[in-house]
Amino acid sequence: MAQMKVVMKVLTMSDEKTKQKAIEAAADILGVDSIAADLKEQKLTVIGEMDAVAVVKKLKKAVGKRK
Repeated sequence: MAQMKVVMKVLTMSDEKTKQKAIEAAADILGVDSIAADLKEQKLTVIGEMDAVAVVKKLKKAVGKRK
């Protein structure tokens, strides 16, 4: 599998607690090398040799659609 960069907009990431949950969820995925979170722009960048679909599913479960 090739090294890839996945940038996701996480609309529910609006505070430090949710940011930390998103980072921890992405860190659990096998093959993740680097994670960066931008709270202001609500973006999460994940770099590594991982399954992008698995990252999205894990994030939905961790920080999902909360209103």
